[in-house]
Amino acid sequence: MQRNDAAQALLPAARPGTPLADATPDWLATAHRALHRRGGRPEPADGVPLTGVIDGRRYEAHPSVREDGQVAWWLVDDTDHQLAREALRTERRRTAFLTKASSTLLSSLHLGRCMDVTAQLAAENLADAALAIAPARGRRLPVVTCLRGGTPTTAHEAVEADDVPGLGEALRGFPPVPSRWIDPAQAPAWMIPEGFGPIGSIVITPLPGHGVPAGALVLLRKAGSEAFTDEEEVFARLFAARSGAAMSAARLYAEQTAITEVLMRELLPPTLRQISGVDFAGSYRPSADHERIGGDFYDVHPSAVEGEPSLVMLGDVCGKGLEAAVLTGKIRNTLHALLPMANDHQRMLSLLNTALLNSHHTRFATLVLASAVRRGNEVRVRLTSAGHPRPLIVRADGTVDEADTRGTLVGAMPDAPARTTTVSLAPGESCILYTDGITEAKGGPMGDALFGEDRLKRALAGCAGMPSEGIVEHVQMLASQWLGDRRHDDMAVVAISAPRTRHLSAVDGHTRGRYTA
Repeated sequence: MQRNDAAQALLPAARPGTPLADATPDWLATAHRALHRRGGRPEPADGVPLTGVIDGRRYEAHPSVREDGQVAWWLVDDTDHQLAREALRTERRRTAFLTKASSTLLSSLHLGRCMDVTAQLAAENLADAALAIAPARGRRLPVVTCLRGGTPTTAHEAVEADDVPGLGEALRGFPPVPSRWIDPAQAPAWMIPEGFGPIGSIVITPLPGHGVPAGALVLLRKAGSEAFTDEEEVFARLFAARSGAAMSAARLYAEQTAITEVLMRELLPPTLRQISGVDFAGSYRPSADHERIGGDFYDVHPSAVEGEPSLVMLGDVCGKGLEAAVLTGKIRNTLHALLPMANDHQRMLSLLNTALLNSHHTRFATLVLASAVRRGNEVRVRLTSAGHPRPLIVRADGTVDEADTRGTLVGAMPDAPARTTTVSLAPGESCILYTDGITEAKGGPMGDALFGEDRLKRALAGCAGMPSEGIVEHVQMLASQWLGDRRHDDMAVVAISAPRTRHLSAVDGHTRGRYTA
């Protein structure tokens, strides 16, 4: 055997005359014998060099057959390259995991689902078990626990987060406590999954959110497993950042949805009914099927005094969607505040016009006011239009008349003059208020014709004697059929009807009596 100085330093037993098998590791001696059995012919190249470990470092062995048949082995220290390749593979694996985690977490805006995914991904890839903990709701902590290979379970624990080292700080968004500072023996029973056994190490890291902490992530490893390394803790924080962002987005979405639902309920038109012997019915269809509110609105305000008129209002704000709906809310609230002067339509419209001109809104609106009261078998209706389509009166014989009222729209000019008219409805007759979304609905056989006032009047003529609910449903149905699936404006219809009823006097001759069918 011959060797150079570097080989002598690496393999002290390699002396001249010493058999190779006695001076080299088994993996190299085995390869040398295999090479001699093949007569010095190396194996077909497969692109993978012979490697092995000597004194804790990894070497590549490359054979070279000399002319005299002897074999020279060249050993190359590949330890650093190997470590770099392993680090690169680990980094690629972690990057792929974070990419998958981000995609999975952001696929849902449900907070509970995000917590489930966080705990499950962490248990499968970072620890033996994981807990996703949200900020306390009242006196309870929402906790999702997951074992590796298991399914997430949710609980609400009545515990103090500050009793667990590092948990209270994590829930408040403070930097994580190093896992070596946390004694696994101090973990409370609620934190240890059933059947998990003794805990070997714990990582508690915050789940950072958008401006406020989204919660905390707890990672558990069993006793006997390797403790979390500093590198693993850093990687856990990278995962926690993505989970926290998803949970924060889900919580923000839930809060905004709840706020939207509350506001939506206030902006949606009310359900109408019979009030003091007068039938009211309404129907509203927003401009977009996925929306619930828009620029059309209506309200009915019963009188605070029995026997006095109820006030009906129907309007149309310039524009569509949420921006228009905000102004409808302001108009409805303003008119509600002006109810004490409901007997004077002109004054109500003038004050509303002033309020709109003094606001930051640049939109205007048209509307019609109607005061309806039962007088014997008839219903008397006072009507005032402010730039709105004239109300239509459906008589018992099928005649359809236009109410003689007109005026200026509100929110555009310094003055909003209007003319008020009064009509009487006999039993079975109705007064129809509608927005221009009905008459301007574009459709028909060719798709470019307006529904129009004449077609609306003919439709209403066939509704003579129908109850108010039937009339508004019929009008909306015809307009929808005319439109098909084309785009359209907001559409609202309100019917004020005198029901086919009889008035019964009270037996003592002094009380109001009642109406009955």
